[in-house]
Amino acid sequence: MSQVSEPSSPRSLTRQRASLLPDGAGRWALGGGLTVRTLSDVLEQLDALDGPEVALDLAELRTLDTAGAYLLVQLDERLRAQGGSLRLSGQSPDHQAVLERVAESMPKPETDAVVKLSLMGWFDQLGRKVVAALDGFTQVLAMLGLFLAKLVYLLRHPSEFRTTALVHHCHQVGWKAVPIVALMGFLIGVVLAFQGSVQLRQFGAEIFVVDLIAISILRELGILLTAIIVAGRTASSFTAAIGSMKMREEIDAMRTLAIDPAVALFVPRILALLIVLPILGMIANVMGLFGGAMMAWIELGISPGMFVSRLLDDTSLDHVIVGFVKAPVFALIIGVIGCHAGMQVGGNAESLGTQTSSAVVRAIFMVIVADALFSVFFAILGI
Repeated sequence: MSQVSEPSSPRSLTRQRASLLPDGAGRWALGGGLTVRTLSDVLEQLDALDGPEVALDLAELRTLDTAGAYLLVQLDERLRAQGGSLRLSGQSPDHQAVLERVAESMPKPETDAVVKLSLMGWFDQLGRKVVAALDGFTQVLAMLGLFLAKLVYLLRHPSEFRTTALVHHCHQVGWKAVPIVALMGFLIGVVLAFQGSVQLRQFGAEIFVVDLIAISILRELGILLTAIIVAGRTASSFTAAIGSMKMREEIDAMRTLAIDPAVALFVPRILALLIVLPILGMIANVMGLFGGAMMAWIELGISPGMFVSRLLDDTSLDHVIVGFVKAPVFALIIGVIGCHAGMQVGGNAESLGTQTSSAVVRAIFMVIVADALFSVFFAILGI
């Protein structure tokens, strides 16, 4: 800690005490030594100083270090915040230099300037966001093209295909997701049957609850909710795994060893999703129909035999086909977005967390958009 004082013996420096005495007409005289050892002598008196203008005479101040200067600078800031001011006088050039150096070193609060946007500024920001969104979409399409190109390459060179990695990811993505997908499908069927029975009972059309459950689950909810669950657990998993490898520079090491990251990392993950998502959708459909049949039996007295007979007679195979056509598209969306987000991770943990959450949000959003487009497309075709 820097210290400025007039010549004196080391023993006298340690014994100099700080004093604050009134000098009349709102003036105060600060004398002695204001150092880290003597701050407590005048701390309470300085904290009690108040008024529109406080005059402090430092002519009798013999010793001042950075701790004492910090106390005076803080006093000045407190008085300014209360609408007053601090006027110092009589300080030596050395003391003034210490005060100025401490005042310059005080932390300044960071305040974001409020900028009023004009109409052109608003359009500028909107345009930048649109360009950034289009750029992100282009990068995702590039990742999709990379996957397709590497898949064709592996079909021509099957010896380079990593079967072990594919089986591992099928286990991680598919088998471990079966319990949550089955439970979700069962509960959706129960809810649809219960809510449908409440509404259809008013019109004496309880039997149509079978059609409601079958069409809703087989055509829309079964595969859509399965894809949303898979997007939540798998897109984040892909991003975290690939992103952590990128942070540890393992992907650069793979390139150095002539291992293509797209072949080793992207293709097995996305291909595993393409294989297991239709299977998970089928499990969700079966469990949804089972839950709906059980609730229809309990709530409406529709026996399982009647439920199955009505299901087979009145449910078109088109609904099943529509549901399963969506599965590969949803799998591509989830896998490509998850792998792309992993490659966007920077060199810190904050970037990894940001990209992981972003991958989940984008995957779920794009799955819902794709489902809406499928609905419009099949409506136009009359299916």
